[in-house]
Amino acid sequence: MICAVLMFSGLLMGTLSSPTVFPTPSSTEKKPCRIYNNGRSADCRGQQLYRVPPRHLPPTLEDIDLSSNEINAVHASDFQHLPRLQTLQLQYNNISHIDNNAFQNNTLLEHLDIFNNSLLEIPTVALEPLLNLKKLFMSNNLYKHATLADSFSKFVKLQILSMGGPLVMGLKKKDFYPLKSIKLHTFAIKCSSNLSYYEPESLKVVQTTIMGFDMAVDQLPSALHNMLHDLANKSFQVIQFRNLFEFTYYLGKDDIFQGLRNVKSQQLIFHRGKFNENLLRMALMNLQVTPIKRLRLQYIDFARSPTFVDSGVGSSITNLALDNLDLWYISNPDILRFDWRFTWFKKIKHLSIQHVYFNSVPCDSWSEMEGLEILDVSNNRLQNDYVFNQRCDYSGTMPNLHTFNMSTNDLTSLKDLSSLTREFSRMQVFDLSNNKLGSTQEREDCIWKQNITHFIAHHNPLGSNAFNCLPTTVHYLDLSYCNLDQLEMTYFRKATNLKHLLLSGNKIKFIPSKWESLSLQFLALDGNSFGLISKESFQDMPQLSELSAGNNPYHCTCELHSFVEDTLSEGKINLTDWPLNYRCYHPEPFLNTFISKYLPGKVACDIRLVITISVVVTAAVILVLVLICYIFDLPWYTKATYQIIRAKYRAHKEKAVGEMETFTYHAFISYSHSDADWVRDQLLPCLENNRNPYRLCIHERDFMPGKWIIDNIIENIESSRKIIFVLSRHFVNSEWCNYELYFAQQRAMGKTFSDVILVVKEPIDPSSLPSKYCKLKKMLSTKTYLEWPQQPNQQQFFWAQLRSVLGKPTEIQDRPHSIRKRNSEGRISVTGPPVEKNMPKEDMPDADSKDLEFDEGNGIELSHLRQIPIRAL
Repeated sequence: MICAVLMFSGLLMGTLSSPTVFPTPSSTEKKPCRIYNNGRSADCRGQQLYRVPPRHLPPTLEDIDLSSNEINAVHASDFQHLPRLQTLQLQYNNISHIDNNAFQNNTLLEHLDIFNNSLLEIPTVALEPLLNLKKLFMSNNLYKHATLADSFSKFVKLQILSMGGPLVMGLKKKDFYPLKSIKLHTFAIKCSSNLSYYEPESLKVVQTTIMGFDMAVDQLPSALHNMLHDLANKSFQVIQFRNLFEFTYYLGKDDIFQGLRNVKSQQLIFHRGKFNENLLRMALMNLQVTPIKRLRLQYIDFARSPTFVDSGVGSSITNLALDNLDLWYISNPDILRFDWRFTWFKKIKHLSIQHVYFNSVPCDSWSEMEGLEILDVSNNRLQNDYVFNQRCDYSGTMPNLHTFNMSTNDLTSLKDLSSLTREFSRMQVFDLSNNKLGSTQEREDCIWKQNITHFIAHHNPLGSNAFNCLPTTVHYLDLSYCNLDQLEMTYFRKATNLKHLLLSGNKIKFIPSKWESLSLQFLALDGNSFGLISKESFQDMPQLSELSAGNNPYHCTCELHSFVEDTLSEGKINLTDWPLNYRCYHPEPFLNTFISKYLPGKVACDIRLVITISVVVTAAVILVLVLICYIFDLPWYTKATYQIIRAKYRAHKEKAVGEMETFTYHAFISYSHSDADWVRDQLLPCLENNRNPYRLCIHERDFMPGKWIIDNIIENIESSRKIIFVLSRHFVNSEWCNYELYFAQQRAMGKTFSDVILVVKEPIDPSSLPSKYCKLKKMLSTKTYLEWPQQPNQQQFFWAQLRSVLGKPTEIQDRPHSIRKRNSEGRISVTGPPVEKNMPKEDMPDADSKDLEFDEGNGIELSHLRQIPIRAL
């Protein structure tokens, strides 16, 4: 209903427009109208059209807006091809003429607006075919009389009618007689600012719910009495007077508002105009005895009456019982105390004072407003000291106040406001939004009444410390857009009745995981700065049913995905702004991606599955490594490498005391014990017993007694220029031979294998060799080897080849600590240092032990010595 009143205020506004001659339009016209709504609507507003463009209007149109153009006439051909037309807006043009048959083919027209044009007369004939007309706006034109033709009686569907203009000098009794049988919803009449006449009963026949007058009675104040008399004994929702006194203040003594006593209306509005104390007092005194319960004074120019004298007696307005009193846009705040008292507020239930910009509230005003239930003082630039005075006693004031709206002011102190409202015993709703409230107050300074249930403080520069100065009894708390960067959990534990919490548009960077609010049902966290949110944050909110958390810079992670999935699947919490307001901000590849489309893999997000897969993969890798070690005999290689390192370490220590020589032998012979006879009987005699003998090293003769076998092997291999391997099936099965082969490989690492000579004593299939002989396999496949011939006639050539491979024997240094010779029986005599009696008694490898035999003449037999194993480091 208020919207309708405001609309009528616009309908009654207008300015006098005079006809203007415009140039002839150009013959080349662009398409001036936007056709939309499937060809049913056309928007041609503000296109500077001089005439209606019929060729650009399809016949399917039902709604055309041609307002704010420069059209000066409506012709018969303009709309004849639009039989479906229902709404035609031609306001704010310069139309001075409408053809009589202009709307002949538009019988479905329901809404016609020709407001603010230059019509010299009411287009009665042109309107006759429009029997379906419901809304007709034709005020603010240039016709001089408001008399309606009898044809208007046929507009039985008419609901809204506005008429008149600045040249209508008055109203006659029979002007609106055709409307006597029509029940209107809204009727508005505009007359000249210099009203010359008003015949009694001019508006008596008008039946309407909302009545609007836009006429000034400056020159004829008595006309107001006749107007109110015409409205007597009728029921209205709204009666509005616009510019009742437009140029002068009423100084007469006659009570021109006396007729209000018999007017039945829900609301009375005075829009614009000049009021002084006397005129306002006349209106209020008559309103005390009328059924009117709502009064609005807006855009009023208020002034003190020069003849008013305060006699000191109480106010004459003591019984003004209104449900609503609106004082909006008053130029002078003295109107609040127009008779120097606030008694006229005593029985007001809802008082709204906006845009009055008063700068003080006297102490006695609070006690006068004893009947007030809702007080709205928003939009007044109020400061703390304007409304709160420490010298005032607020005890027992505002006993019935329920809602206090102080929004959109310049308030800064929560402490002062808590002190102001401390005695308002029934106040439940406190609106402090759009102020400048800070956060400097301490909790002990803010003592609130325990009955406040709704606290609204959005759009204030509050800091996080402000939680210490907020009432804890609230059910509804709005702290949106308050520059909060963190939450105070202590406050929420105290606010045990909190059900509705709004924290939108702040700078909250994280949501605590232990947020306890047992009664909370609705939570708004949209438009903040946190990127992570989890289900644990709301586990201590058992009553939470609605959550708004969109428009945050979310990090799209498994935790966020899990929260969304669990929340949607359980259905306990409704994400009110899902999914359009939920987008990824991090990581960069997912920027602006809807979270609803972020679907990480199950493996990436299920930690139990990740652990299971990790354990399985680790076990599989270990198993594969074990198999590789078994297949390629890796433990043996590791063991051998360990022995090399150990032996080299010992050799390094021995070298420091000069116990080690190099190239003591021309060749080191590696052979199996089973092939020892061939070595002694064939190989050694052919290489050592000739004109240029070679010095060869064999373990039976040349190993140093008392030394570790591994050390003997490594030392003698490294002291030999060449290494001869006597290959046979027994060699392959000998572990010591395997060691010697491996050590020879390590010696040749980083070099070629030219120092290694392979002598195949008997045929060997390389594919049948164990996996640990992979290097030997490669050498047999890629390196030329010597094969011992079984035919005697070919053996001489074999020895020649072997000597050629060994090269010409050169002079070799003798080993000073190992001087040994062969006796006649083939045994070895030791002339070097004696063997210690207490040798380590450890087991040698079982396979093909390299036994060192000493002759009985020396008192030591090799068969009686224990085997010497590889000692671990």
